[in-house]
Amino acid sequence: MTSEPDINDVDVITLGCRLNASESDAMAALARDDGLRNAVIINSCAVTNEAVAESRRRVRKAKRDRPDAKIIVTGCAAQIDPKAFAAMPEVDQVLGNHDKMLPGAFLDHHFGEGSERIRVNDIMAVRDSAPQFMGSDNSPEKAQSRTRAFLQVQNGCDHRCTFCIIPYGRGNARSVPAGEVVSHVRSLVRQGYREVVLTGVDLSSWGGDLPGSPPLGDLVRRVLKLVPELARLRLSSIDPAEVDPILFELIVSEPRMTPYLHLSLQAGDDMILKRMKRRHTRQQVVELCAALRARRSDITFGADIIAGFPTETDAMFDNSLSIVSEIGIPWLHVFPYSAREGTPAAKIPPVDGNIVKARAKQLRDAGAKAKTAHLKSKIGQADVALFEETGPETRLGRLPDFSVVRMDNPPPAGSLVEITVIGATDDHLTGTLNV
Repeated sequence: MTSEPDINDVDVITLGCRLNASESDAMAALARDDGLRNAVIINSCAVTNEAVAESRRRVRKAKRDRPDAKIIVTGCAAQIDPKAFAAMPEVDQVLGNHDKMLPGAFLDHHFGEGSERIRVNDIMAVRDSAPQFMGSDNSPEKAQSRTRAFLQVQNGCDHRCTFCIIPYGRGNARSVPAGEVVSHVRSLVRQGYREVVLTGVDLSSWGGDLPGSPPLGDLVRRVLKLVPELARLRLSSIDPAEVDPILFELIVSEPRMTPYLHLSLQAGDDMILKRMKRRHTRQQVVELCAALRARRSDITFGADIIAGFPTETDAMFDNSLSIVSEIGIPWLHVFPYSAREGTPAAKIPPVDGNIVKARAKQLRDAGAKAKTAHLKSKIGQADVALFEETGPETRLGRLPDFSVVRMDNPPPAGSLVEITVIGATDDHLTGTLNV
């Protein structure tokens, strides 16, 4: 028998990326501090048409589940098309991506009679990256609900990939200064977090707007040097065109850097990459991964790939399909191409929808095969797992290379323990504690 939600509860529903997840935690803290009651906040996503549709479905479901609650919609879909969400009868207010992070955003006077229904500012005019962390009262340790801490260090994007609408939801690239990042990481470690994940919309562009334009590697080096008690540092996702020499060296030589990179790859064919306005070639990605693996043999890779980009021929698709096995990408995120109004790619003749669907399946199958092979290769190895709560009675271990390990009688959440891998399925490892 499920209990009814408390009338004073504030639920935050997150769609989309890790940055959204991090911001949802911050919004929950801001809403609590502002005294918001009886509300549901939907943090929407706009990366694909399906993501927008799912955001709308979540709005309707939230109202069905909690008919008396205030429904507040924010996130990228709300930022890009606020009027569409404001027109939904279920919605009480639409908040922009910058507005949702400001202290005081959820005070009662914003939701009373006569208040503005749409509070969405010009995102291109925003200059600060993470206003929710300004001042000691809003430090990130108040806004975490996970064993691993996700820390936003960058926002926005200056690139204009032809398929992507996200810059119009996030604005131009802007960075959190290194000193603030170090302070936040130190604070999170004091709270007991063993792993910190640096996140951003275009994480590898961090520093481009700061004095001297320091590279991301400079930030990572400072965090590792100035917070020696941090056990693990992980990057959420990077552009393969922007792995600077400092970052490369840290990845291959610093044991506290997790041996895992999630690459914003998008395609494995040079012509498609050019039409996407990506800044890397197929060969550059292959060479980067080979160079990293030559220096650190335990490194693994994740990647985003779009199936069926406009004009993609069978031969072009084969180049994307083959790069999965050529590099070895066990953590593959596949996106069937979805035209987004307002992007240049939406004007290019599309690939037939059935072909797009079939290609997406082939990519997913290739990713699943690579994942199974990777997991089986771990059997018999010793490693260190960080255990996380994933449900009321479930704790899973996360290895540095992003593999998940299940165990009988797992240690408490937050434990960082040595284990031996004794088995593998297509989805996860099994292990035992080293005594």
